[in-house]
Amino acid sequence: MDHSHNAHSGGSHGSFGSYMTGFVLSVILTVAAFALVLTGTLTGQEALYAISGLALVQIVVHLVFFLHMNTSSEQRWNVTAFVFTALTAVIVIGGTLWVLHNVSMNMMSR
Repeated sequence: MDHSHNAHSGGSHGSFGSYMTGFVLSVILTVAAFALVLTGTLTGQEALYAISGLALVQIVVHLVFFLHMNTSSEQRWNVTAFVFTALTAVIVIGGTLWVLHNVSMNMMSR
């Protein structure tokens, strides 16, 4: 059977080692976030920033090790689509928060 014409040609596939690296990094980042909360090492705003930072790093780990997004020419359309989706989500979520904040401020003044 000839597998030269499959639907996945041109895409990069990860090795067992890269999947295990991604898995171990994901577990470490998740445990670190839980440890920050459970131990009470950081509180309030500091904890929020630390957990948000860990979440952003976790997103990058998932994109690189599991979705195989990189700057190669084969991945250019995938990265472009992801950036467009992320930008759209930021605009929608940011706009919603802005509108809700303005409505709240205008309703509270009366």
